[in-house]
Order: sequence, then structure tokens, then C-alpha cells
Amino acid sequence: MFKALKTVGRYILLMKRTFARPERLRMYFKQYIKEIDQLGINSIGIVLLISFFIGAVITIQIKYNIESPWMPRWTVGYVTREIMLLEFSSSIMCLILAGKVGSNIASELGTMRITQQIDALETMGVNSASYLILPKIVAMLTIIPALVIFSIFAGVIGAFATCWFGGIMMATDLQYGLQYMFVERFIWVGIIKSVFFAHIIASVSAFFGYTVEGGSIEVGKASTNSVVSSSVLILFADLILTKLLTA
Repeated sequence: MFKALKTVGRYILLMKRTFARPERLRMYFKQYIKEIDQLGINSIGIVLLISFFIGAVITIQIKYNIESPWMPRWTVGYVTREIMLLEFSSSIMCLILAGKVGSNIASELGTMRITQQIDALETMGVNSASYLILPKIVAMLTIIPALVIFSIFAGVIGAFATCWFGGIMMATDLQYGLQYMFVERFIWVGIIKSVFFAHIIASVSAFFGYTVEGGSIEVGKASTNSVVSSSVLILFADLILTKLLTA
């Protein structure tokens, strides 16, 4: 219990340093653009690929598991849409990104720590926490909502692909279900949730990487701990945010 409280305290103190006023905005902006490319743009491919196949699989599973003469055929599209909007494209996709992006952040900062690059920045009078971590957090807050939108579209295309090429149902029935009683607010629910998840992924992963003590083995442990902790916090935040935003 004491160790957990100590970790939380160290995290809060690090975030206090991280969100200090930037010393040179131009320098921070260059880092911000770099992080968007490294953490966000490089993740578009895997987001589109996974979302496409998940959208297709969800459609197939729903079609064959709730098929009944008592249920309208457009139910498949309706349920697929709700799953993609409310859970997969925000929560599950962020869990996947916690593994890809989170481990990247933790290992990068951990390597900088053990090779004394962070100590060198501190020696030069640079606020290393703000310079290294703040652009990552802002970049994640910027790009993750966009990735959620891409995920939704890719999932819908995957669903239609099962109709066009798999022939499991009529595309017109799927389209009607996707449009039936559409609630625009659900898109914003997913985007709002993704903003919180983005902060969790970036800040928690940066904390474990920045505070590494030891050698290369500890960097690997920090990377693992960052993924596990981020995933647990995302699930916990998802529970609370879903209750608050959909009540």
C-alpha cells in the first residue's frame, strides 16, 4: 500500500514539473511535431487494419449468433454500430495503442535515463521532464481522437466488406441498421473518452520510463509495467466515463 502511494506521489510531482511553463515554445513545437509523427502517424496503419477486421468479425458474429425470424435483419448493423462507437474505437483501440505507443515511450525515456542523456539536459539547466514528456502528452491528446475517427470508418468499411465479398447479408439491410436511431452524441462520447485515455497512455508510460533506475533490464521492466498500468487505468477510467457520459 505504501509503495503504491509513493508511486502515485512521484507521478504527481513529475506531472507538476511536466506541465511547467515551457521555456522556449519554438523548441517545444518542433518536439510536438516530431512526436505526432512518431507516436500518431506511424500508428494509423495498424489502427485501420485492426479496425477493418474487427468490424468485419463483429458483423459476422452478430449475424450468426442472433439470427432469428423474430428479429429484423437490420439489427446486425445497429449492434455493430453501437459496439464500434461506444467501446471498440475508443476503449479497445486505446488498449492496443497502450501496448504499441506506451512501450515505445517508456523504452525511449528509459534508455535516455540509463545513458545519462536526461542528466545532461538537467546539467544544462533544461527542465527535462517538461521538454521530453509534455510534447508527447500534447501529441497524444491531438492524434488519438483522430485515430478514433479513422477506426470508426475502417470498422464500418470492414462491416460492408462482409456483405460485398462475404455475402452474409444484404448491404442495404446493414446500411439501414447503421443509420437506425443514430445518436450523434455517441461519437463525441468516444472522442471524449479517448482524450482521457490518451493522457493516461502518454503520462503513465513517460513516468515509468523517466524514473527508471538501473540498466537495460530495468528498461524492459519499465516498458512492461507501463503497458500493464496503462491498460488497467484505461479500463478503470472507461468504467467511470461510460457511466458519466451515457447516463
